[in-house]
Amino acid sequence: MNINDLTIGEAKEIAKIFTNAASSIHTRNIGKYVIVRSRNEGINAGVVVEADETGVVLKDARRIWYHRPANEKTSWYEGVALSGLREGSKLSPPVSEKAIVEDYSITLCTSVAEKSIREFESHAQN
Repeated sequence: MNINDLTIGEAKEIAKIFTNAASSIHTRNIGKYVIVRSRNEGINAGVVVEADETGVVLKDARRIWYHRPANEKTSWYEGVALSGLREGSKLSPPVSEKAIVEDYSITLCTSVAEKSIREFESHAQN
C-alpha cells in the first residue's frame, strides 16, 4: 500500500482508528458523576463535561476538602465513590463548572455516592 494512493475516505478511516484509541479512555466518563483527584486541585466531584489528556471539565463541581466514607470499612476517596460521605466530611458549595488542567484520575461514583455528595451540606469557612 502506498500512502500517496489513499483516498480521502481511507485516510479518514485510518485517522479515526488513532483518534478513538487515544481519546476513549478520557471520554468514556462524559456525562457520568465522578470523583477527580489531581495534584494541585485535590479531590473534586461532579459530572464530566469534557476530558482529554490535558485536563477535565466538571459541571456541578464540589471540592471535597476532607472526606470520611459512609462505609467505615472503606477508605480514601474510592470509599466515598462507593458509599458516599459520613458526618465530619467537608465540601465546598457546588459551582456550575470547573476545569482541572493537569494530570488527574477519575473514579466513577455509585448512585448512592452521587446522591450523598450532591446533598451533603457545604462547609462554611471560619
